[in-house]
Amino acid sequence: MTEPTDPDADAPQSDPRSSRPGDPDARSGEARIVSIAVTVTRTGGFAGLRRIWRAQPDTAEAPQWIALIDGCPWDAADPKRDIAPTGADRYMWHVDARCGDAEREAALADPEVRGPWRDLIDAVRAAKKDEPPRRQPR
Repeated sequence: MTEPTDPDADAPQSDPRSSRPGDPDARSGEARIVSIAVTVTRTGGFAGLRRIWRAQPDTAEAPQWIALIDGCPWDAADPKRDIAPTGADRYMWHVDARCGDAEREAALADPEVRGPWRDLIDAVRAAKKDEPPRRQPR
């Protein structure tokens, strides 16, 4: 009796990492150039100011930024979810990350900004591309 065969067994297997930004292209063996932009918006606080920081790292920094972005639990911070109030004058954070064609968004209450979120937000803030503070419209 013969064993069943898998019709796809001889098909070339694709490397799932090859579709990720910044990873080597499986066919050419060369790294693809990926455009990365991360925007962090902080709202709230005592004066109700909105601060915006942007980072657009160059190609040489792409691997570090991709690691920071991939390390965050994006599914747990869906911007459409209800966020329970955490007290008066607390900050709210919105993170928007674009790696090539991939886009991710997150909304976080101030106490949620820890671990990988803190690392990403601190890196964006350290990039020094910020807008002056603005009062939120009421």
